[in-house]
Amino acid sequence: MFALAEDGHRSLFEQLVGCILSIRTLDEVSLVAARRLFAAAPDPDAIARLRPAAIDRLIGDTSFHTAKAAQIREIARQTVGEYGGRLPCDAEVLRRFRGVGPKCAHLALGIACGERRISVDIHVHRVANRWGYVRTATPEATMTALEQVLPPRYWVEINALLVPFGKHICTGRAPRCSTCPVLEMCRQVGVTVHR
Repeated sequence: MFALAEDGHRSLFEQLVGCILSIRTLDEVSLVAARRLFAAAPDPDAIARLRPAAIDRLIGDTSFHTAKAAQIREIARQTVGEYGGRLPCDAEVLRRFRGVGPKCAHLALGIACGERRISVDIHVHRVANRWGYVRTATPEATMTALEQVLPPRYWVEINALLVPFGKHICTGRAPRCSTCPVLEMCRQVGVTVHR
């Protein structure tokens, strides 16, 4: 989503769609799919006019692409019909869309609207707990715990930093502790095997 914003896709609608495409999909795949979709249909009105099958062809590399195509079209339709083509910077509005949870709503609002919100995916959850910075059982609980201890100026940035770190260094199984730049500060909570 940060790369999409760098490409100029900074609207709340574009960021929300980018997040939906990224669910259970590698960033490298979802970014290409989002760029392809926005090249073919650059705004909510254009996406709303596409048939779900056409959206599905454009985003077909992503996981659950058929369901995502229908979801994206419906969000586009509602964005045009209820909000004049421009989503308001309002978490409750975003959360009313089927399939949009706090992770996507918060990250989209953080990037597109500059709101200070924490978005916690599995990588942020794992890393924050492995470091011992928080002790929680779920990403939702990690979000709440981070809001208590992390200075608000880092709430959006934490996602941009910890997601790639969690994918490439502090991996789920056998983290790469031997190359970790913050190993001295890490409590390695739950780490039994590492590289």
